[in-house]
Amino acid sequence: MKTAAIGLTTVLILASGSFGPANADSATPLLVPGYEAARDLPGARELPDPKTDYKVVFADGQDAKNPGDVNPMLPTIATYVNTLGKHGVPAEHRHIVIMFHQRTPDIDIVMTNDAYKERYDRDNPNIALIHALKQAGVDLRVCGQGLLGRKIDPKQVNPDIQIDLWAMTTLVNLQLKGYVRVG
Repeated sequence: MKTAAIGLTTVLILASGSFGPANADSATPLLVPGYEAARDLPGARELPDPKTDYKVVFADGQDAKNPGDVNPMLPTIATYVNTLGKHGVPAEHRHIVIMFHQRTPDIDIVMTNDAYKERYDRDNPNIALIHALKQAGVDLRVCGQGLLGRKIDPKQVNPDIQIDLWAMTTLVNLQLKGYVRVG
């Protein structure tokens, strides 16, 4: 009888446990509020690994379809950051950079809301998400040469965004440091 009770207890403990990656449950708070993590898929392979040092630089050329829409690259990055967090990748292993550059059709999203509104007579729809990404540890940068080309005064740049000399220099430097370029 004692063996049966131990066996039943073992089965119940195993049945209640999680067999997925550490911290990969829906109770994990999102790093970027308002955006989901990638949905779980039973049997999926190649999950985020909490032991891996993720060095990723996003340098995408997408623009919003409508002037009042958020740049489509930003929600994708928010989902990626939330997915890393959901799967227990610690902050010290998340090195995520977004590089806005002149080839990005709507580089103007780096502007403060006031500057953007002055130029386009509408609010910058990217401000809140840019700030949320910064709060989640994402390093946001803009190409200084792109600012010059678009006639954006550095004082008009959102304080959450670092101004670099040139995207080419930044991208090469980051890749030499082991960053993977996406976009």
